[in-house]
Amino acid sequence: MVQKIILDTDPGIDDAMAILFAEAHPDISLEAITCVYGNATIENATANALFLKKKYSLKADVVKGADKPLERPPVGATTIVHGETGFGDFHAPKIEDLKTDPRPAYQYIIDSVRSQPGEITLVAVGPLTNLALALKAAPDIVDLVKEVVVMGGAFGVNGHRGNVTPYAEANIHDDPHAADLVFTARWPTTIIGLDVTQQSFFTRQYLDELRGAAGEPGEFIWKISRFYLKFYSQKLGLEGCHVHDPSAIAYVIDKSLFTLREGPVRVVTDGPAEGHTIQKFDGRPYPHDEWQDKPSQRIGVAVEDKRLLALYWDTLVDYGKRVSV
Repeated sequence: MVQKIILDTDPGIDDAMAILFAEAHPDISLEAITCVYGNATIENATANALFLKKKYSLKADVVKGADKPLERPPVGATTIVHGETGFGDFHAPKIEDLKTDPRPAYQYIIDSVRSQPGEITLVAVGPLTNLALALKAAPDIVDLVKEVVVMGGAFGVNGHRGNVTPYAEANIHDDPHAADLVFTARWPTTIIGLDVTQQSFFTRQYLDELRGAAGEPGEFIWKISRFYLKFYSQKLGLEGCHVHDPSAIAYVIDKSLFTLREGPVRVVTDGPAEGHTIQKFDGRPYPHDEWQDKPSQRIGVAVEDKRLLALYWDTLVDYGKRVSV
C-alpha cells in the first residue's frame, strides 16, 4: 500500500538524501515538504526544497514553516556540517517560477490531516517546531494522523547519547519544548534516533559507487555530500557519514528493518542536559513520575543496517533509471 507522507525537514544534506529517497520509492507518496529552520535558515531551507522540486519535478507542495523555536533562543544554522546555505559547497540557484503554498507549515499540516483523516504520516527530520505549533493550534489532529515518525533524539542505546552536547541530539536540542510536546501527545510516534542512525553508515566508497550507478540523482547526492564527508573526516575521523534522515524514510517503507522499544518519552527543556531524551521503559510505579500519565511511544534500538543500505541503493539506482533532469 502506498503511504502518504508530509516530510517536515530542514534541507540539509542528509535531508536531500531523504527527500530523494521518499520521492523515489514506489511505496511512498510524498505529498508535501514542510520546511523548518535547523540545518539552514528557514529562507535557505525553503529555497533548497524549491530547488529540489524544480530539479526533480516533484509533485509535492513546498511550504515555509517556523523560523525559530517555541521558547529557547535559536542556536543558529548548522553551517559547520551543512555549509552556508545547507547543501555544502553547492549553492542552489534561486527558483523564480515556483512558489510555496501560502499557508504556514503548521496550518498546512492541520488542513491536510483534517481533509484526509487516518491517511497521512508525518515524517519529521528537523526541529519539531512545526508539529508542535500544529498541536497547539489544533489538538484534535492527534486522532487524525496515521503516525508520526521522527528522526531525532538519543537514548544511550548502542553507546549513542548526543551529537551537539554530551546528551542531546541536534534536532531535539534546537527546540526541546516542541519535542516534549510532540512526544507526549496522544498520537502514535516512532523515534528513530542516533541509537540506530549511527549504526548505519554511508561509506565514501558507497557514495562513490552510488554516483556511478544511480545516474543524475546519484551524481547530485555525491556532489552535496563532499562537504558532509569533509566534516565527518576532519571532526570525527570517519570516512563516510551516518545515515540519519534517510533512516526515518526507511522505517516508513519497511518497519521490519528496526527493533523498537516502548515507553513514554520526555525531553529535558533547560539546563546543561537541555534536549536530552529519556524513555521510561521499566513499567515500574514511582512516587514521583512525570512519565506515568504520558502515552507510550516507540524508539528504535536496533537496525539491520545492511538491509537498510541495500534498500537505499536499490531505490536510488532504480530512480536514476527513471528520472530525467
